[in-house]
Amino acid sequence: MPYAHITGWGVSVPEPVLTNDDIAKMVDTNDEWIRERTGIRERRIAREDQYTSTLAIEASLKALQVANLAPTELDLIIVSSSTPEHIFPATACIVQDAIGATKAGAFDLLAACTGFIYAVNMAGQSIRSGSIKNALVIGSETLSRFVDWKDRNTCILFGDGAGAFVMQASDQPGGLLSAVMRSDGSGADLLTLLGGGARYPASEATVHEGKHYIRMEGKAVFRFATRAVGSVTREALDLAGLKVEDVDLIVPHQANYRIIETAAKYLKMPLEKFVVNVDRYGNTSTASIPIAAVEAVEKGKLKAGDKVVFVGFGAGLTWGALAAEWTGPVPTKKHVHPEQYRFFARLRSLARRALRFIEGLFSRREL
Repeated sequence: MPYAHITGWGVSVPEPVLTNDDIAKMVDTNDEWIRERTGIRERRIAREDQYTSTLAIEASLKALQVANLAPTELDLIIVSSSTPEHIFPATACIVQDAIGATKAGAFDLLAACTGFIYAVNMAGQSIRSGSIKNALVIGSETLSRFVDWKDRNTCILFGDGAGAFVMQASDQPGGLLSAVMRSDGSGADLLTLLGGGARYPASEATVHEGKHYIRMEGKAVFRFATRAVGSVTREALDLAGLKVEDVDLIVPHQANYRIIETAAKYLKMPLEKFVVNVDRYGNTSTASIPIAAVEAVEKGKLKAGDKVVFVGFGAGLTWGALAAEWTGPVPTKKHVHPEQYRFFARLRSLARRALRFIEGLFSRREL
């Protein structure tokens, strides 16, 4: 049975920064109040020409560059997002077309802020089963499009961004060691975005009632999260045959500094072993774990051979954790430039669209 290794990683975050002082001009709040309750100082906000797919594409190309893997070698693309480009088609299909992953299957996965954990596990198990060799897993969000900027309880929390992992099969031990996925639908009403689905399709009424905005029972979600992070981390470690002392680094979902602090106390681990960047990005949902992981690599905190735990929680309610041995890129003599594939991907996409148009003309004549 092959092992599933994380061999590439990339991040894309918008340049525009929205500080707490900026938000204080929109709602009744201030920098001190926000930092005291969440640890957040600022967050990134997507420009008008940036979408969940464009951020995902940029992060993906960077991850492929690190992995030195051509898009044409991908077998699977999973985009985990709470804010997909559309209900359908899948954002993953848009990414597949844009990067030129001509052989890859593609689908979206929705498990809110835990989605990246679920997606990495799905890709990892596909690799371990032998059905695929190379996968691209992306967490991408444009949450700012669904924030009610008049609601101070939620508008202070969320930001935009994307992160991606390349996962590859290898005979060498390491990579994904264990995974735990959990859910509790009895808490489905605690964190919601109700509008736009089959139950509340977009209408004048749903817009008027604010159903297209994120709504959250903050205190209840906080209580759930503080319990979930520590317990599911221990579950993942037990499955991997590891102890807390074996862990070099924990990369948690970046929702709230106080939740991470509580988890460290529960696990009796120093806070220094937790990656924390919520102060600069806010809650980027499915993108928060890969963004934090990439920063840890770039700062030298996450190195080859390290034992790492990724842990998330979110709406659903959902929560989960992964234990892994970080290995890095697979050694190879070739040198790939994934960005160059975009040009040919555009040509291919245009050619296929033109072919469908021509087929349409002939089919109309036949009718």
